[in-house]
Amino acid sequence: MAETIILRPGFGKVLTIATAAVIASCVVALVAEGNALTAVRFAPVLLTVAYLAWLGFWAPAVEVSDGGVTLINVLSTVTLPWPSIQRIDTRYALTLFTSYGRFVAWAAPAAGRHRFLGTAAAEAHHLPESTMVAGTIGPGDLPTTDSGDAAAIVRRRWDALRDAGHLDEGARDPDLRPVHWSRGKLAMLVALVLLSAGCLLFVPAR
Repeated sequence: MAETIILRPGFGKVLTIATAAVIASCVVALVAEGNALTAVRFAPVLLTVAYLAWLGFWAPAVEVSDGGVTLINVLSTVTLPWPSIQRIDTRYALTLFTSYGRFVAWAAPAAGRHRFLGTAAAEAHHLPESTMVAGTIGPGDLPTTDSGDAAAIVRRRWDALRDAGHLDEGARDPDLRPVHWSRGKLAMLVALVLLSAGCLLFVPAR
């Protein structure tokens, strides 16, 4: 039984923490200056911004397990069994082509072309065999990038299962629904938007 690996973009965590820190400092500054009413009026708006930052940059993940690959995106989760995966691409982000359709991982965007030009050939030496196309790799497959690291882990597990003959049958379960909307996240977002609108409309400005 192989280890379950969960990947999240490192820069996304930094951006989320920085956003939360700026918002918290704004609220504290308003209260310290005696603008408590203004702080109450705008706090839900600022909290909504912080929540959106968390949704977009911290919460998304790629989970690789014995059962398959799970893409935790902004407002949905995509569960893909190994036999359903047909091709792995990283042109713009980690993208899985499957018997259920094409799915993109929000948590694994590809690197820019400038990063590709500055990469030494040795960095690509230990990548999985299925990474190579005509003996070369694309910018999205570079090691130490979000898409490249995620794709390498997925490809290694996928290659091993393919070589062992575990991907030959059962490529598509007609009863499986791979996409599930995150109702909790949606409900929280709607609640914050409504609270923000209510405070802006009904809490008086100074």
